[in-house]
Amino acid sequence: MSDHLAIDGGTPVRSAPLPPSWLGAYEMGVEEEEAVLKVLREKRVFRYIAKEESETARLEKAVAEFTGRDYALAVNSGTAALICALVGLDIGPGDEVIVPGYTYIATAAAVVTVGAVPVIAEVDNSLTLDPQDFERKITGLTRAVIPVHMRGTPCRMDEICAIAKKHGIRVIEDTAQANGGKYKGKTLGGIGDVGCYSYQMSKTITAGEGGMVVTGDRLVFERILMAHDSAFGFWKPDETAIRPIPGEGFRISEVSGAIALVQMGRLRGIVERLHEAKYRIVNQIRGLAGITLQDVPDESGDASVCLMFFAPDAETANAYAKALNAEGVPCGTMFSKEIPDRHIYPNWTYVLEKRGRSSNWSPWHPSVYKGSVEYSKDMCPKTLDYLGRTIHIGLSPKLTAADSDDIARAIRKVVTALAR
Repeated sequence: MSDHLAIDGGTPVRSAPLPPSWLGAYEMGVEEEEAVLKVLREKRVFRYIAKEESETARLEKAVAEFTGRDYALAVNSGTAALICALVGLDIGPGDEVIVPGYTYIATAAAVVTVGAVPVIAEVDNSLTLDPQDFERKITGLTRAVIPVHMRGTPCRMDEICAIAKKHGIRVIEDTAQANGGKYKGKTLGGIGDVGCYSYQMSKTITAGEGGMVVTGDRLVFERILMAHDSAFGFWKPDETAIRPIPGEGFRISEVSGAIALVQMGRLRGIVERLHEAKYRIVNQIRGLAGITLQDVPDESGDASVCLMFFAPDAETANAYAKALNAEGVPCGTMFSKEIPDRHIYPNWTYVLEKRGRSSNWSPWHPSVYKGSVEYSKDMCPKTLDYLGRTIHIGLSPKLTAADSDDIARAIRKVVTALAR
């Protein structure tokens, strides 16, 4: 293979396209079709029609067993899962919740939706919540923290949980992008007080839309149940230890539950193939001069939905990305002021502008909030520096060993040429 870069007229490493980086969606087959048809033929698209036969109930049981938690509830989105988790922990107006500056806007939006105030913290070189900045951001109003296992990467859960315990703060794991991952042998989502998952189409397993909430606390779970259904507390009042609270319409459909149940059976295999593909690449580029690999707190538990590494600066990152695309490896940089990526806090406009759902009230209104949080687009400089230097390559469970080798070869070719 010539060392002459394809972007300069050389022969690209690959001419054939790599498998697209969709995950569970591209694993769908006859099993998902049959599961949906079964529900339709039996005319029970509402999960509570026949509880003992519910595909959704079977999904919840499977997730509870997988995570090692006593309770699991399927809902209609990952955002709904986060809202239910916050309500389950009795978090609302006047409270602060710490979130990382790199996560999908839904994490912060869920906090605002329950009337609480999001406090934005830095990420570190794992591109997940920086435990030190998390502790710096704690005030007397802090009630919870939401560590987000972004792009499959486990957070530093030992440090985060220790800090949370020290300050009496509840931990909600946002595991939307890391379903199937682990941290030191523990399933992600099953470590904190509550764990949340998403089954949106881009996630590791999918039902198109959908979500899941897990916990080990019965009283928290009862509040979660009521949060997801505005009338749930009235069906069997003798079976709950708490009085009914207002809820939403977050019930999942039986069709979505049936699809997610089949996908749940595929989860381990998808993550294993992703992990094998990623670390075949990683082991060929470790120590390559000109880049620094993302620090993954537990490589063995990495859900491996992507490969990320850092260039020395944003200009070099852009050059690497353009050259890699020319070599047949689709990729991109993470932070660009020209692209309003809602995964990066400067683009969370309604949070930064302190806008709630109503023109005359918001979580920041002095009638309920006594804190002093302020926002600006440059408030987390370390986060923006890391993301500005990051190259992101989406991975697929359909990558072959040869595909992984080509990706590694293209990275070595480009970095070796451009880092000179």
